[in-house]
Amino acid sequence: MIIQISSGQGPAECELCVVKLYESLKKEYNDIEIIEKHEASSAGCWTSVLLKTGKDLSGLEGSVQWICPSPFRPGHKRKNWFVDVSILPETESLLSHAGMGDVRFERFHSGGKGGQNVNKVETGVRLTHIPTGIRVTSTAERSQYLNRKDAMEKLEAAFERKEAADMARRRKDAWREHGELVRGNPVRVYKGEKFIRIR
Repeated sequence: MIIQISSGQGPAECELCVVKLYESLKKEYNDIEIIEKHEASSAGCWTSVLLKTGKDLSGLEGSVQWICPSPFRPGHKRKNWFVDVSILPETESLLSHAGMGDVRFERFHSGGKGGQNVNKVETGVRLTHIPTGIRVTSTAERSQYLNRKDAMEKLEAAFERKEAADMARRRKDAWREHGELVRGNPVRVYKGEKFIRIR
């Protein structure tokens, strides 16, 4: 599961809350890992952080409230700060699904250069990853074994390009979520400098 904690357009107090909420969740769920974080202009603060966990934290989606006098602006009247928690769509690694059960293997006559071996033996290789429809071929080598190896490398490169495109889409979705912080009706409430959960 991929989770984003965001300060939205909030001030430094909200950016500090992003860090405090991450630290609190890390104690609660020890498998949480940071995918990426965006540092704020205030030292020790983040505008947003993208996390990954194997746990189901869908109940955290929504706004989180922190009730605390401003640590940056003494005497400031506002004491309620909000951050947004969003669950982002996760595309599982295609490489993890590239077991040979998901890949259709076909042989064919290559033709072209290479003498009689190429014309008599099916040295060309076509691989199709059935779940995604990604298809690659290799006819560069004179042996089926080497063409199969080359095709697997091409398939892996195609997966990497698709995963990069999927990650770019997730980042775009995350940025859109970053600007959509809804205050009120928080899913969790924390209080004070020690960030103690009260609800």
